[in-house]
Amino acid sequence: MDRIHGNGVNTLDIEVIEGKYMLSGGADGVIVIYDLENFSGKPQYTCKAVCTIGRSSKYVHRFSVETVQWYPYDTGMFVSSSFDKTMKVWDTETLKPAEIFEFEGNVYTHHLSPIARKHSLIAGHRAEVLSVRWSPRYEHILASASADSKVKVWDVRRASGSLLTLDQHNGDKSRAASEAVNTAHNGRVNGLCFTSDGLYLLTSGTDDRMRLWNSATGENTLVNYGKVSNQSSKRRQLTVSQGCSPEFAFVPCGTSVAVYALHTGELVTMLRGHYNQVDCCEFHPDYQELYSAGKDGNILAWVPVLRGPDVEEESNKDAPGHSSVNPAFQDTWSDED
Repeated sequence: MDRIHGNGVNTLDIEVIEGKYMLSGGADGVIVIYDLENFSGKPQYTCKAVCTIGRSSKYVHRFSVETVQWYPYDTGMFVSSSFDKTMKVWDTETLKPAEIFEFEGNVYTHHLSPIARKHSLIAGHRAEVLSVRWSPRYEHILASASADSKVKVWDVRRASGSLLTLDQHNGDKSRAASEAVNTAHNGRVNGLCFTSDGLYLLTSGTDDRMRLWNSATGENTLVNYGKVSNQSSKRRQLTVSQGCSPEFAFVPCGTSVAVYALHTGELVTMLRGHYNQVDCCEFHPDYQELYSAGKDGNILAWVPVLRGPDVEEESNKDAPGHSSVNPAFQDTWSDED
């Protein structure tokens, strides 16, 4: 991608109407729109920026942009939230805010429901709410992740409390009374993502753990991903693949992106190419590509290189311990900037 951000890139979003345009939001307050289709077709190419809300714009966010997202039904609008305590709804044509919401504190995150026609916008603007996500399956269901180690699932039709508070121990009665308060992680929960079918919820915390939950029952599936390095004080944007089987989780992990088989916990590969901490990942279901960005200010595109199984793989495919993961996702990624 064209390198425009002066500092790190915190957030990415690809619009779902055509899958053509991507937003990025930076620590410098700048927002950039890229056309993902204007590539040269060469193995290494630079994707061009088509619009920028830069420091010279009087509408630019004064501080770090934490989340950007396209309006799900129309690329004529997008929303950004920032540490300048505002959330702005932008007109894509004019690059001017159509509406500005002001808060008393930093806005760590926001999310537009991909399916709801009403009540579709939620913001996490208390210091402890680091990530919020609407369910892609049920328009009234929402999940929130917090610095107090908790993840809650809400039904916005209910005036009372949350539906579920996720418990990493699945209600184990043998645990000490001091641990009776349900926690999803033993640290800040700064990553949250539904699977594309909405049946599962993936979370990550500063306890260097990642957990996969049944979103209907709140049960911890106990998939073991091992240690997943995570020392970020802010939201980390992780993502799950769509349209490929098995499903993969793409997770910022230091200066790399870790790729896990979602339901087995197997570490498939590490995508290395960034020079500093990676903060966000976004998967493109139409292209089956991954985009990542972080504190080095670069946005990289990762493309699986398809290849047929070789003779050794064919002969070993039924052997004990042989991975069922598509070899296209094993050690065959190339990076583009």
